[in-house]
Amino acid sequence: MFQKFIRRPVLAIVVSLVIVFIGILSLFNLPITQFPSISPPKVNVVADYPGANNELMIKSVLIPLEQALNGVPGMKYIESDAGNDGEGEINIVFKLGTDPNVDAINVQNRVSAATNKLPPAVVREGVKISREEPNILMYINLYSDDPKVDQNFLFNYADINISPELARVDGVGDLDILGTRSFAMRVWLKPDKLTAYGLSATDITDALQQQSIEASPGKLGESSGKHAQSFEYVLKYPGRYTTPEEYSNIVVKSTPDGQFIRLKDVADVSLGSEVYDIYSTLNGHPSAAITLKQAYGSNARQVIQNVKKTMAHLQKDMPKGMHYELSYDISRFLDASIEKVIHTLFEAFILVGFVVFLFLGDWRSASFHALRSLFR
Repeated sequence: MFQKFIRRPVLAIVVSLVIVFIGILSLFNLPITQFPSISPPKVNVVADYPGANNELMIKSVLIPLEQALNGVPGMKYIESDAGNDGEGEINIVFKLGTDPNVDAINVQNRVSAATNKLPPAVVREGVKISREEPNILMYINLYSDDPKVDQNFLFNYADINISPELARVDGVGDLDILGTRSFAMRVWLKPDKLTAYGLSATDITDALQQQSIEASPGKLGESSGKHAQSFEYVLKYPGRYTTPEEYSNIVVKSTPDGQFIRLKDVADVSLGSEVYDIYSTLNGHPSAAITLKQAYGSNARQVIQNVKKTMAHLQKDMPKGMHYELSYDISRFLDASIEKVIHTLFEAFILVGFVVFLFLGDWRSASFHALRSLFR
């Protein structure tokens, strides 16, 4: 092999040029990421059981799900965790080399088969399945200079106006807004009033489900096909209540003498956040913290550039006083790493050329061998 290259220098030059050309193409076209894909794929299963403690969460939710997920194809091991906040999480770690998308589908099928074993409240809240991405790509804080703007408004603005736009950026694998601050109708029960009227939290829940509903009343005067009808009326129902006043007037109990006990008699009703467990601030201002993770096989630098362009475009439509800040961005680390690699390549080129020149005494041969060493 070596004799052929020595006797045929043209062939050696052509092969070296091909290697250099392929190296240049690879340098500019290969996906860029902060760390190599050496961690095994993971799939997360998150279940919410409002009002449940960790013991109840384990017995009624996690154990049935673990029994269904055990033995899913490609599974390496499984771990679970439950807190007293009514949230439980199961992490399924798969063998290295398995397709994360196929793993997520297999987990989804197993969870669907075990849904009938879960409490109704968990089924109503929904069991969320997501493919866990290994590293955070960016950390964006949305904040406002207006003192009247609170974290509830920022979270919902980000959830409605920013999150859908960023999720459509090619290469964004996962998007999350820290802290579930979605607007919700909060009903703060008064235990002393409930005891006085002989009511329980279950009675309040039943009244809410029965009176605040989505219904289809149908039509009046619809033709049966046998007799002609002059008029047809489509009945409309206002649907679920949307204001605290409407919820406050819900009847939770009636007395034999014809009196009604309404929700406002035993509870305080207000429009607030769904939960209050996580807070996010930036330089003393309330903020909505958006975390972005990279999709498998995407180019991290290109994804970050597209996200920055999208945020710059969204800034034009933000309310007065609202801004965003990139609190964490791995592109700086990537640029520094790539710059270091390029410096190393040029240093290797100079050193190899110098060493070859010392032994051969020919600048042409030294340059040729130095170029070939760059992409070996």
